[in-house]
Amino acid sequence: MSHYNTVLNQMLQLIPRHQFETAVKSYAGDRYVKRFNCWNQLTTLLYAQASGKESLREIEQSLSVNDSRLYHLGLPAIKRSTLADANQTRSYKIFESLFYKMLKRCQDLTPKHKFKFKNPLYSIDATVIDLCLSMFSWAKFMATKGGIKLHYEFNHSGQIPSFLVVTDAKQYETTVVKKFFPIIADSIYCLDRGYNDFVLYRRINEAKAFFVTRARDNLDYTVIGQHTQTLKKNILSDEQIKLANKKYPKPLRLIRYLDKETDEIVTFLTNNFILAPYSITQVYKARWQIEIFFKWIKQNLKIKTFLGTSKNAVLTQIWTAMCYYMLLAYVKYQTKYRNSLFYLHRIIKETLLARLTLIDLLRATPAKLNQFKTNEFQLAFW
Repeated sequence: MSHYNTVLNQMLQLIPRHQFETAVKSYAGDRYVKRFNCWNQLTTLLYAQASGKESLREIEQSLSVNDSRLYHLGLPAIKRSTLADANQTRSYKIFESLFYKMLKRCQDLTPKHKFKFKNPLYSIDATVIDLCLSMFSWAKFMATKGGIKLHYEFNHSGQIPSFLVVTDAKQYETTVVKKFFPIIADSIYCLDRGYNDFVLYRRINEAKAFFVTRARDNLDYTVIGQHTQTLKKNILSDEQIKLANKKYPKPLRLIRYLDKETDEIVTFLTNNFILAPYSITQVYKARWQIEIFFKWIKQNLKIKTFLGTSKNAVLTQIWTAMCYYMLLAYVKYQTKYRNSLFYLHRIIKETLLARLTLIDLLRATPAKLNQFKTNEFQLAFW
């Protein structure tokens, strides 16, 4: 290992460089560039994500202080104005393309979801990032508020995002899903009541896929038969129904379940007539993993404070954050790392410029990690 082969450098070597450069050429990212190219931009933004830097000035100063340990990355001296210009002018689609290349490679490594059935299982939901309207005027949400909405498809195999669409915050979730989201045959999609749309349900059904959702209290339907005669595990009823709404003309399944934890009767609606009724309830319960994912990215990735105010700069930062998330997931599943993604992110953050192998880092005890950090602190003042 080279004396200067830092943890950051090894992380960058896991990125499919050839595919990234192909995307750069497709969107002319390096046209007329002499010094700070797209790879330098990606390196800088991933460094900022991993180390938790929140401003252009902070990134500039940190890179300047650590110049002797970063020169092997090929980074030129970086001014904050240079990074700001790159984020504003180079297409965010370069980094969006890289995310999907990394996703495809990561999907081959992820463990399957916890359920016994083999169907792919996804949750679909959206989360809002608030923005200051005076600074981000293109993201107008309300009269005095700005914001963007991140629409995710979340794969329960590996707990990773498998599709993302970014819109202004006023876009309806169902409109975005119907317009952009792919539906894969034989898959199961979990949706909360905010996605109540019979045209969407029909589209899923026609694609030979399944949906599981919470039924609305005012659902208008007729019972046409019992699906399950023997009820257990707090299942109160399992019925076949026909909706009054003609946008979904085929039979559906309505399951009532008594949640002992909340003492609440919950009603589920699905087009899946194969799984046991209790399995349907647990499939929907697993949907909360996407809420945990939302909380994780908002707390650990830099997607709430931005390095630029243009739409392109914001989207560039969001897609590089997702690339960093996929990089963490790839390391975890490729090495069969047993600890959580959160812990992996923390130890990489603390040892980002340490000169040790990733394998040594992942095997290190807490005491050894403290030693790594102490050694690097001493080297900084050598």
